[in-house]
Amino acid sequence: MDKTQQAALKAAYRQQPPPLGIIALRHLPSGRTLLESSRNAPGMLNRHRFELNLGKHRNAALQADWRRDGAAAFSCTVIDTLKLPDDPAFDADAELGALLDLHRAHWLEQGLPLY
Repeated sequence: MDKTQQAALKAAYRQQPPPLGIIALRHLPSGRTLLESSRNAPGMLNRHRFELNLGKHRNAALQADWRRDGAAAFSCTVIDTLKLPDDPAFDADAELGALLDLHRAHWLEQGLPLY
């Protein structure tokens, strides 16, 4: 691959919006899970990990589990993504909210605890 192809690929990558989606931080020993929606799902996972490692997470129960059991006791993943259509009237926040509600309902239906 020559430098012009490489530069074109980098430029195309930079112009892509970050993936919208639902993230899950699951405490493996207890099964408790924090579900959140985000317009930048990988960035939100990084934010949660950063806050937890710093000891300053806004969810006290999640922070206590992290402090007690460590990062190895957690699964941090993007569990669903939302594809942005070309329609400018598309309400991404409303769609993310509906998707989050759907995942929370499914989680509770299965009897899985949430933070």
